[in-house]
Amino acid sequence: MIQRRQLALAAALVFTGLAAHAQGTIKIGEVNSYKAQPAFLEPYKKGMELAVEEINAAGGVNGKKLELITRDDNASPGDAVRAAEELISREKIDVLAGAFLSNTGLALTDFAKQKKFFYLAGEPLTDKIIWGSGNKYTFRLRPGTYMQAAMLVPEAVKLKKKRWAVVYPNYEYGQSAVAAFKELLKAAQPDVEFVAEQAPPLGKIDAGAVAQALADAKPDAIFSSLFGADLAKFVREGQQRGLFKGVEVFNLLAGEPEYLDPLKDEAPVGWYVTGYPWYDIKTPEHKKFLDAYQAKYKDYPRLGSVVGYSTVMSAVAAIKKAGSLDQDKLIAAMAGLPVSTPFGTATFRALDHQSTMGAYVGRIGLKDGKGVMTDWRFVDGKDALPSDDEIKKMRPTN
Repeated sequence: MIQRRQLALAAALVFTGLAAHAQGTIKIGEVNSYKAQPAFLEPYKKGMELAVEEINAAGGVNGKKLELITRDDNASPGDAVRAAEELISREKIDVLAGAFLSNTGLALTDFAKQKKFFYLAGEPLTDKIIWGSGNKYTFRLRPGTYMQAAMLVPEAVKLKKKRWAVVYPNYEYGQSAVAAFKELLKAAQPDVEFVAEQAPPLGKIDAGAVAQALADAKPDAIFSSLFGADLAKFVREGQQRGLFKGVEVFNLLAGEPEYLDPLKDEAPVGWYVTGYPWYDIKTPEHKKFLDAYQAKYKDYPRLGSVVGYSTVMSAVAAIKKAGSLDQDKLIAAMAGLPVSTPFGTATFRALDHQSTMGAYVGRIGLKDGKGVMTDWRFVDGKDALPSDDEIKKMRPTN
């Protein structure tokens, strides 16, 4: 009998301890394509974990420890929604974050609307997330396809090239990127014409055929939103076929270390890109982040590292401001919220829930057998957005 009472008491103590732990924890649930897109998402996860470590070492959030719970979405919108549902119902998360691919990000955007649950999209770049399909519950951190295209178009206009070709992965992000670039370039240079278009499936590019088709069109310039393995294959096949000789090339993401570093000495010198020249940024915010990241991981950060870190810090800033985990209070706190990131302060606009996080724009160079960004400049996100009136026309009133 005594032994039974002791066991019951021990079980009660364990239960009480678990309950106290749960009450003292704030949970961020994160859904992403970790297996499908490791080049970006492994550094991204490290960035998130660094942020969590820093927050907890400083005493947590409103007196509670921060906990990160991740799920893989298998690069599937359906799986992303199922994972989000499980995080909310079983893990009892307080904030939903994540998505790398734009189609999974849109699925989570709709899920957040249906569930009336706060969703912070760190990475997906389609502008439907904050404009066409935007809703009360969804906020986006990184500059989207319109903003990044707007950062590149002024350089394109200076070249006064008339015959353009485009190549992009045929899914939501690629389609959105090309649409934005075409719209902005035509507005700035009405006589431009697009003479060729290639849209291979994501991850399944026949790079030789694509490069040859573009070469046959004899463009003056090319706009590309390829990334990852597709980009590497395109670069190699294009170089072998002389596609880039005498042709100006713009690529939306090719300056990111995730995609530039694997090319090594094959890096396409002269391309105009957005990216992350981590080795040259001297601001205090970035130095602090860089030192902490290198101390923890003995490695240099990628752009994913910055996005992951900033996603967690954005959620934390909202929770602190709200002083609560109530969903409506979190959403109210996010509107107009300034957040410190390694790229400086970004503000989540009340108008469309897009942050003003900026990006680095420059050209690809070669140094010590490795691709680098040269002649780069930082563009503040607030300077690359459409007018408020245009956004009001695009964004639903909900």
